[in-house]
Amino acid sequence: MQWANFLANEAATHSLSLQQTAAFIEYFQTEHLGKSEAKLASELNIDIAVFKKLLDEVYNKFVQNYPELTISNSRDKLQKLQSYLIAKYNSELNILKPLAAMKLLKTLVERERLQKEPWIARRICKFLGYLPLALELVGQYLDNMPGLSLETLLKRLEKKRVEHENVVNENSLMPDKEGVAEAFELSWEQLDENAKSFGCLLSLCALADIPLSIGTVEDDKKQELWEKAIADLLELHLLQQKSQGIYHLNPTIRQLFQMKLEESGEADEAKTKFAAMMFEVAKLIPQQLTPEDIVNFTPHIPHITEVATHLSQYVSDENLITLFTKLAWFYQDQGLYQQAESWLQQCVELTKSRLGLEHLDVATSLNNLAQLYDFTGRYSKAEPLYQQALELRKRLLGEHTDVATTLSYLALLYESTERYKEAEPLYQQALKLWKRLVGEEHPHIATTLNNLAALYCYTGRYSKAEPLLKKALEMRKRLLGDNHLDVATSLNNLAQLYESTRRYSKAEPLYQQALKLSKRLLGEEHPDVAISLNNLASLYRKTRRYKKAKPLFEQALKICERTLGVGHPTTMTIRANYASFLREAYR
Repeated sequence: MQWANFLANEAATHSLSLQQTAAFIEYFQTEHLGKSEAKLASELNIDIAVFKKLLDEVYNKFVQNYPELTISNSRDKLQKLQSYLIAKYNSELNILKPLAAMKLLKTLVERERLQKEPWIARRICKFLGYLPLALELVGQYLDNMPGLSLETLLKRLEKKRVEHENVVNENSLMPDKEGVAEAFELSWEQLDENAKSFGCLLSLCALADIPLSIGTVEDDKKQELWEKAIADLLELHLLQQKSQGIYHLNPTIRQLFQMKLEESGEADEAKTKFAAMMFEVAKLIPQQLTPEDIVNFTPHIPHITEVATHLSQYVSDENLITLFTKLAWFYQDQGLYQQAESWLQQCVELTKSRLGLEHLDVATSLNNLAQLYDFTGRYSKAEPLYQQALELRKRLLGEHTDVATTLSYLALLYESTERYKEAEPLYQQALKLWKRLVGEEHPHIATTLNNLAALYCYTGRYSKAEPLLKKALEMRKRLLGDNHLDVATSLNNLAQLYESTRRYSKAEPLYQQALKLSKRLLGEEHPDVAISLNNLASLYRKTRRYKKAKPLFEQALKICERTLGVGHPTTMTIRANYASFLREAYR
């Protein structure tokens, strides 16, 4: 396959628009590989801003199917995508020269066997289109059948071509892959039913590396069957092992297995089974990911995405919202908000169309999308979604914890937009509802007390806020333990109250504790850590310890710009705080 054809296939696979496809194929021509974004934009006479915008759109399309791009060491999107495409191209079908094809066949088949029928060997290479994959499949087939002559093999291949010509054409297999189709048919006949079913199941995976953790399968019999199926597929070169527990299915082999699955009459059963398997993995994704979580889940994301994109009809109604929400969490916690938003929007639309407008999962999906908009400072988008979710939950549930939760979220939004008179009654309603539903001793009570106290602080009612903040902190430590993010939040809020009332010596150790706890639980590069840094820096500024304040402001701003973006409200607030500090400290 030529590089240009490979790029065209990639553009189609990732559903690029006409404009994106044209730009993608132009930018990634072989003569442009290795050039920087700036140099390439200059040579193509394209404005750098337009270039970056188009590249971002293309890159984001690829990231949805290949999330491993997000953990690459390179920060240059162009370089990351170039490296990935080159590696992928090298593993795709490349047409060999006739002599090179014969050399490859000699490495796969005993020399004496080829010397007996040299002209037949050359005809086999030509019949297979000089394709390495087809030659490897045939080589493995011959290895398993030592008494088979090359002439008989060629006849079998020719017979398979005649038998399957119509099937191949109907499934749009490219002409340059026909040799693989016939070689695959011979290998297919050597598989037992277990290996055939397993190969068909693997064909439902995305075009990405496949993690197979056989050791985690609880059923011993199932584990043995999987192990045997993998061994059989590897032996016939229908599956490749890249590393321990990581396998690769060639795109053409994947397509051929899919054809077999559709012919079998068991496609729906297999797709339902595969969707259920991917759901079991997806439901383990936490809302707040550690760096270790990102590494562990990244290999599975393309296959979960495959289910959400192409097999969602095989996901049960009760699992539907979880699948999409977990995908969104994976991206959101890495600061990839565009991808997270896309999954949450799809979740809203799918739950509405599939479950009807008057369904609790619709309210949940609206609430989840509103939370993302709220977190990213798009309050005007979040508010109507919160309101819709609240009304739907009230109508369907009456007095319920989900109603109290949405009341709190909407109150927080009003507080963030300085609409304190609208926020306060919602907090009070939520607090009363929580107490009736869960009692006085519950983390949700502590959270609502904390939020109401923060509102009192914002409106200067410190004497009302302080006892609530102390009570919330004490409850959280008692109910959640000292190592919990909610404890860090309470420490920060109580420190802010002390700072606002000029009790700086009481505020400082609390800010330091909150910062240390946030770093330990979230890592160094998280927006909450940036907020803690900003808070401590502001205290140092007020107490004129400028040398201590400056590096903290700078760290906070860098973290926010990297994780939230330059236009996020939190980023802009910290930037304004830093600018104000610089004017004061260096005037």
